[in-house]
Amino acid sequence: MTYVIAEPCVDVLDKACIEECPVDCIYEGDRMLYIHPDECVDCGACEPVCPVEAIYYEDDTPDQWNQYIKANVDFFSELGSPGGASKVGKVAADPDFIKALEPRGE
Repeated sequence: MTYVIAEPCVDVLDKACIEECPVDCIYEGDRMLYIHPDECVDCGACEPVCPVEAIYYEDDTPDQWNQYIKANVDFFSELGSPGGASKVGKVAADPDFIKALEPRGE
């Protein structure tokens, strides 16, 4: 099990969670952030600092956002496990359903 970033993060990308993560496992896509399921140590430090409450323990992810569990895994299908987000920077690899969402704030 791991933590998951869900729909409230789309087009927000606050990044407070990145600053709080002790293992650098939160990666930036074009439209949202993603937690690497193999690099996350389940410390939970990211969850309380998220201003839009987008971070959930996998088992606690609301039903309407269950597809984001798979999205957090799919984001890393080609990227693999680089061993830290700061090594790779922003990655243009959002899953298709996230790319297709209506933009927020426009």
